[in-house]
Amino acid sequence: MFDARATTGIPTEPVGSLPRPQALLDANAAFDDGRIDEAALDAARDDAVRDTLEHYAATGAPVVSDGEQRRSSFAAYPVTDTPGVAAEPPDVLVDGHGWQLPGRVDGPFRYRAYAGDALARSISLATVPMKQSVVSPSTLALLYPLHEQTPDYPADRFEQDLVDECERDIRSAFAAGAVRVSIDYSDGRLTAGGGSRHRRPENGLPTHGIELIARVMRRFTARERMHIGVHTCVPPDRGAAGAPSYLELLREILRIDAGYFLLQLAGEPDRDAVCATIGEHLRADGGGVTPIAHLGVIDTRSPHVESAQEVADVLVRAAAHIPAEQLGSTDDCGFSPFSRDPRPLAGLTDLARGIAFRKIRSRVDGTLLAAEKLGFA
Repeated sequence: MFDARATTGIPTEPVGSLPRPQALLDANAAFDDGRIDEAALDAARDDAVRDTLEHYAATGAPVVSDGEQRRSSFAAYPVTDTPGVAAEPPDVLVDGHGWQLPGRVDGPFRYRAYAGDALARSISLATVPMKQSVVSPSTLALLYPLHEQTPDYPADRFEQDLVDECERDIRSAFAAGAVRVSIDYSDGRLTAGGGSRHRRPENGLPTHGIELIARVMRRFTARERMHIGVHTCVPPDRGAAGAPSYLELLREILRIDAGYFLLQLAGEPDRDAVCATIGEHLRADGGGVTPIAHLGVIDTRSPHVESAQEVADVLVRAAAHIPAEQLGSTDDCGFSPFSRDPRPLAGLTDLARGIAFRKIRSRVDGTLLAAEKLGFA
């Protein structure tokens, strides 16, 4: 059984994605244009994953990811050419990106690919334990029409199929060898506003999406849930007009019986308020598990490389609000959740990739420093 504290005293793990090397982006473009075949693309992906894992190992990180080098995005891998889904993309944006998700479900809904499929290829190249992120059922719930029912496939049947598939997705990752799996709930803030495709109560909170995640969690034993987490972060524009605040979202998310949470902090304007909210609502017992709050100590949107001391200071200060034994560290978000990244450093993807690994090294070293100060080393 994987011990998240064995190496760093305080648990630390990534969210998932990393910038793709330029060679992989070139291979993706060549495949799209028909200039290379799928075998050549797979070889380029293998090279990118191998390079990712080698650089990750050099950071001293106790658990790593493959950087999602084999995915076009964190959201679309289960639904590309999925049976029972029609290709009419909805207007859904996250962090300025358009999600290329189909827009109509005819049923029955099934994933075309599971997270464990790609992980099985990556893990054979790893020398360090690996984690896997999976798309949230709340994200894929956007496939179903908000204000109408699909003939012969009502929403409750779709959601039952969706929860079944999300459970299979998580189990596929563990079966492939993952030691940790996190559900990527990046749509929480956006799907709560007035333009949401989610069903929601009058208070605007995204409780329906959170309930879908909770239904998935109930499929697992407490022992299994110790290693299943939920990640959330917020876009730079803070979401849609009328959307709940990040603090309101945290209160709802922390009700989920997850083993741990990966929560944005580094990029927040009022870190103390975030930590106070987490400390108030983080339960000592989450359905038979003591959940860990992994705080984002790395701002993935900034090229500034945090020092190990800066990371340690964030964690030590957070311990004034959150029980130290329930503290962990992470990055605010994935560094590059989409293979086609429009952010400023995207044109210098190899540079951005190098910065990401320096930041990860600071997270690991800073977590070790904090563990010493808090008595866990």
